[in-house]
Amino acid sequence: MTQQVPQIPSTEPELSGVRNFRDVGGLPTVDGRRVRFGRLFRSGHLAHATSEDAAFLGGLGLHTIFDFRNAADHKLDGLDVELPGVRNVSIPLSDPADGAEFWRMVRDGNIEQLRDILADGKGAARMTASYRAIVRDRTAEHSRVLHALAEDSVPALMHCAAGKDRAGISIAVSLLAVGVEREAIEADYLKSNELHRRYKVRRSDTSATGMSPEVMELLSPLFDARAEYLAQAFTTIEETWGSTDRYLADGLKLTPQTLERLRGRLLDEA
Repeated sequence: MTQQVPQIPSTEPELSGVRNFRDVGGLPTVDGRRVRFGRLFRSGHLAHATSEDAAFLGGLGLHTIFDFRNAADHKLDGLDVELPGVRNVSIPLSDPADGAEFWRMVRDGNIEQLRDILADGKGAARMTASYRAIVRDRTAEHSRVLHALAEDSVPALMHCAAGKDRAGISIAVSLLAVGVEREAIEADYLKSNELHRRYKVRRSDTSATGMSPEVMELLSPLFDARAEYLAQAFTTIEETWGSTDRYLADGLKLTPQTLERLRGRLLDEA
């Protein structure tokens, strides 16, 4: 059988006020199909979208925007801009380094305080623990998202604050459900490390001391997309449910019929 040739997407836009935007179309599945372009997008938050950004996003034909941020994120960055005719669905997921006091320290702490909470691998350990928790504890939320995609919610855009962790896990779960190769999921996830995509680190002390190389090195585990973080999400699926199939069926309550509808929504024709 000749493999379906995917349609070629338009050049990825450079959005001024939205970080980490991309179409996940073109990613290959294990059975030789590909994710359709123009069906599933991911990004950072839309609160600072310019009028030009909003015009571009409004032209994507979006049905639903899934916002995985929580109230603290909304207070920090603001609510998303409104896009006419697009449904906005708020599904807060645990922040990868949740806790108001923790994030206050990230923004305002001095070098000794940052060493205390982040040095000696503590920052990376916090991130891997949070990835495991989101997969294990947020099955109801991910089930809601995937059922919505299967019914009528595409084209869809998923985002959190940086578009890296909560959105990254949710995109990974969506792609696993339609059979995308894990290597391809990881490659897309790691794109969040590209300089123009990264969330801007906010520090109250923007001096050379407050933004020193040591400070930035301590903070890097929180703002990096690391393959080991995503690997922990996959490992948690296997440890908790035994396989991806059982995770989809028992964890996310997806029937074979729902999975088939989801694949029909997101994949090129076989």
